[in-house]
Amino acid sequence: MFLPNFPPYASALLALADGTIFWGKGIGVEGVTGGEVCFNTSMTGYQESLTDPSYAEQIITFTFPHIGNVGTNDLDNESTKPFVKGLILRTDITSPSSHRSEQSFILWLKEHKLTGICGIDTRALTLHLRNHGSQNGIICFSSEQKFNLKEITTQVKNLQNMDGIDIAKTVSTEKIYQWHEQPSKIKGHVVVIDYGVKRNILHCLAAEGFRLTVVPCTTPADEILALRPDGIFLSNGPGDPAATGVYAVPIIRKLLKSGLPLFGICLGHQLLALALGGKTAKLPFGHRGANHPVKNLETGKIEITSQNHGFHVIPDSFPDTVEITHISLFDGTNEGIQLKEHPVFSVQYHPEASPGPQDSRPLFGQFSQYITNASGTIT
Repeated sequence: MFLPNFPPYASALLALADGTIFWGKGIGVEGVTGGEVCFNTSMTGYQESLTDPSYAEQIITFTFPHIGNVGTNDLDNESTKPFVKGLILRTDITSPSSHRSEQSFILWLKEHKLTGICGIDTRALTLHLRNHGSQNGIICFSSEQKFNLKEITTQVKNLQNMDGIDIAKTVSTEKIYQWHEQPSKIKGHVVVIDYGVKRNILHCLAAEGFRLTVVPCTTPADEILALRPDGIFLSNGPGDPAATGVYAVPIIRKLLKSGLPLFGICLGHQLLALALGGKTAKLPFGHRGANHPVKNLETGKIEITSQNHGFHVIPDSFPDTVEITHISLFDGTNEGIQLKEHPVFSVQYHPEASPGPQDSRPLFGQFSQYITNASGTIT
């Protein structure tokens, strides 16, 4: 069934799983794309967000209206390509006005074959998602205004929910590689388990003086230890941690027995929690933005953080060996843990930011100090 009463200006629609329809103008390439519709409240960093592997299988609603004003450039990519399924904007893409711009955002979207929609009320959409939870949706962009509601509704219903999906394997590196950003003074060797790692995380680790080896997320613990690391890093990534944990948790548990310092971020935090006996659950609409206040329970200080996750760690599911270190001041959910007797810790948020504030950058220094205290030598 074609829709006869759509607005005359519309070249695209967004159809949510609950039947809600938003009309707008298509951007990027024409076509149909689907995924979990979520919202990001960051005021900067649209390119970094779109290339963050943690957004795999999702459609991002940008609540900030000025998207495209700084163009795009190769340095701001957080991965080799976008893994996001689509994007939703309030206003049309603005022309680039930055000395760093190498390509307009419009051309960038077309080059990466991304489909999106603009001209919709993103405030209304965001409130809808907050009230009813993140849900699947379809963006259909047709310059000829051909919209088959029955077919689109069927497509939305057939989309798989995030619960129970392991997506890390689809974004992880397929081969072991060295991160070619060698510091002038090497403090040690860190193996990064790639569940969807952002490039700026690797940059921050290298800035601390580490030689980095990045390995696929399914790499056995024995192979990781054979690389003779001084520390292990568990990266960010997409999907349900319980599903990824089927293969990741046994690996992490073996690595914990080695006694090496270990640091996890985002999905890495959730996987570490599972390996330590904790549990995870899906949030109603997730935490995605660059203005999330987190309290350090040890110091009492508040950090404004960058976040991107749809699942969380249940704090009362841990054994006594685990200490809760950080909590969200938005909803009280867990934001950090550490082992009481070992140099092992993790946080739910993104201390590397990109985009976002840099209040939490010292966590990379904490990891560096753990490694120095544990080894005392340069490897």
